[in-house]
Amino acid sequence: MFSLRFYRMYDIGREVDLSELEEALTRSYSTARAGFVRVRPKSIIMEDPPLMIRMQPFRVERDGKIVEFTVAARLYDVGVISFCFTCEDAEGDLVGLSHLAFLFPHQEGLADYFVRYLMTLAELIRPHIRDFALNPDFFEDYTIYATGKRDDTFDPVPLMLNERNAIAPALKQEITANSLSYTPDDLAILSWDAAFLCDVEYPADIIDLIEFANVQVLELRYYDKELSRQMEKMYDDIEGAERLTQYSRMRRYHTIMSGLLETQAEISETVEKVDNLIKVTEDVYYARVYATALKVMRSGQWSESVNKKIEVIRETYTMLSGEVRIQHSNFLEWIVIVLIAIEIGFAVWEFFIKASI
Repeated sequence: MFSLRFYRMYDIGREVDLSELEEALTRSYSTARAGFVRVRPKSIIMEDPPLMIRMQPFRVERDGKIVEFTVAARLYDVGVISFCFTCEDAEGDLVGLSHLAFLFPHQEGLADYFVRYLMTLAELIRPHIRDFALNPDFFEDYTIYATGKRDDTFDPVPLMLNERNAIAPALKQEITANSLSYTPDDLAILSWDAAFLCDVEYPADIIDLIEFANVQVLELRYYDKELSRQMEKMYDDIEGAERLTQYSRMRRYHTIMSGLLETQAEISETVEKVDNLIKVTEDVYYARVYATALKVMRSGQWSESVNKKIEVIRETYTMLSGEVRIQHSNFLEWIVIVLIAIEIGFAVWEFFIKASI
């Protein structure tokens, strides 16, 4: 038995009401809430499990071979939609899996199908998503190869890299270093864009954990990009404010500060929600799988980049706030000086009036 699963995840907005969406989509699609099947309920915690949607399968011809894929989509409350194209063969072996995988190197020939399903579903979900936005060119892709029998004589690295040529030993070692096993009969090898899984029982829970890790990385990438855009706008706005008069500049600073505060609060809240998308509490093996998936996908680097940019925005807000306070203090000082001058003027005027009398 083997299973070939091609994934693409897209950001679709800031927040999704999955309950409302589930009710709306049941009229057109078969829907369900995703859940884990081989662990105790409290071992893996999801505050709001993703909504799974079964869609129509499709067939594609590659090198004279017709391949049929089933299609499933998952919607996450953090504003992500994940598509999975799956091809399974109950009688297939590792040789058959390799032949099939090399028909679609790096998901070649499937991009138009992903976009087609994305656009079809987007029209239905748009009304139920806050700040709906869609960029088909910005996505996270991943491939999972799963087989029901472990064979240590088979080298999965060329399959995971979609590379027919010889692989350097150092690269092989780097990829196979992220191998995990729970029993002698199972194996999970994780890399930055593919995973190879062997298990007598279908490893549905591990597949889901890998998908969740991809969702987190996608959102971190998205908000890193969004923060970069906001920072560029912030610098342009500050530069533009410097050319204004002092009064207009202070008013502009207030506007910039208001935008920065809103951006910082909203993105910090969303990133925290993304980081807590799922919690693996009691199952040590699944916790290791999930942590390894996040590590090889460079989640830590994206998270660090996002946090640094949020810190820059905070520092800029503090700087502008200090500048506004200084200008406000200067303004008050001038008011005091003017009032004192007026009071002195009145005193002098009164003195001369009395002297003339």
